[in-house]
Amino acid sequence: MRSSSTSPPGASRRSVLAGAAAALSTAASPARAEPGAGPRGHADRPAHAVVFRNVRPNGARSPVDLTVIDGRFTHRPAPPDADVVECDGRIALPALVNTHIHPDKTTWGGSWVSRRPAHTIADYAEQDAELFRGQHRSVEERAHGLMAHAVTRGTRAMRAHADLAPAYDLACVEGVGNARERLRHALDVQIVAFPQHGVIRAPGTAELLEEAARTGAVDMIGGIDPIGFDQALDDQLDLVFGLADRHGLGVDIHLHDQGKPGTTALRAIIDRTRALSLQGKVTVSHVFCLPALPDRELGAIAEDLGQLDISLTTVAPSDSLVLPIARLRKHGVRVGLGTDGVRDAWSPFGNADMLHRTHLLGWVTDVRLDEELTNCYRVGAHDGADLLGLPQVDFTPGSPADFVLVRGECLPQIVVDVPERDMVVHGGRVVARNGELTHQVQ
Repeated sequence: MRSSSTSPPGASRRSVLAGAAAALSTAASPARAEPGAGPRGHADRPAHAVVFRNVRPNGARSPVDLTVIDGRFTHRPAPPDADVVECDGRIALPALVNTHIHPDKTTWGGSWVSRRPAHTIADYAEQDAELFRGQHRSVEERAHGLMAHAVTRGTRAMRAHADLAPAYDLACVEGVGNARERLRHALDVQIVAFPQHGVIRAPGTAELLEEAARTGAVDMIGGIDPIGFDQALDDQLDLVFGLADRHGLGVDIHLHDQGKPGTTALRAIIDRTRALSLQGKVTVSHVFCLPALPDRELGAIAEDLGQLDISLTTVAPSDSLVLPIARLRKHGVRVGLGTDGVRDAWSPFGNADMLHRTHLLGWVTDVRLDEELTNCYRVGAHDGADLLGLPQVDFTPGSPADFVLVRGECLPQIVVDVPERDMVVHGGRVVARNGELTHQVQ
């Protein structure tokens, strides 16, 4: 799941994000319809209109009123019966997207768990199973608690990896699916069937992946280190890509391997994406083999990734393992940001707070300039939305009204200070205030 490296930042890391910043207010967004025509509009219901009064979008100096109808911003006048939410000059920022999280593993909200030494993925996976057996709370309860907490901190969507192995059967996938249903009013969730114990090395996993795909329980098929962990490059990737192709699903593969094992696996993923015409449906997570590559080799791989629209995710674990986002973006590669596991068998750390993660991205890359700090937020908001296939939030007509309200001076200062999230809005409805969920399913 992650690297244990926690090296402090140094001046040489400033180039990772340098030159990639763009003002959030001018970021390009996919084409979209006016309010009422989008997926959140319901022809059989009266229009739901809200005016958010005295708001500073993206930290604008002067506050404005924002009108939302059926979950999307509009330039039309608000109807007389519109609800009014007073925002008192708070800054409105696009809600964030967590592109890599493991909510099924968490002990969030429960008793403290003392962890034992572990050195390999197999060690951690064994402790995952022990923790699963020792929990008195269900996967659904634990995952819901963490996912709800993420909402209160300003997350609009996430890609949730749920373990699938003979040790769990489909319990983790089903638990995260139930939590997703309970939070459907506040959070958009994609579920990955993640074979943490290996696709080939854990007999029975292939059948479980097939069942999860066939029943529609998941949106993506996962994989893990086809060479370094599963030791079955072709068998794993043929199975994972074959399932995705047959069932119309995406692929999201954990790739921790560095050096030649990592690049060999990455090239094999590229080849299968091209052969099966799965452009835009494949993600590789972590990709620790990329940061250390010479410029020419990195450029060649990035060119292939960009042409096939293979996206990547990073959790910004350290200065040496964070992906070179700016260089990858020049080749059209989408890179999302995630929080990884939270208070699980792998680590006692984590909080599922994506604003804090944008702060960490700036920290490990040692940024200083306002545009660089702004870009850290862009990665967590716009780039994450692009990766999950969601429209960006830019406060223009037709944009989804998924945003967070905070007190602050400007966006760079917010990334540094990580203030409290006073309100979180999803689909034009206030779903959290002062760290607590408010709106329930209607």
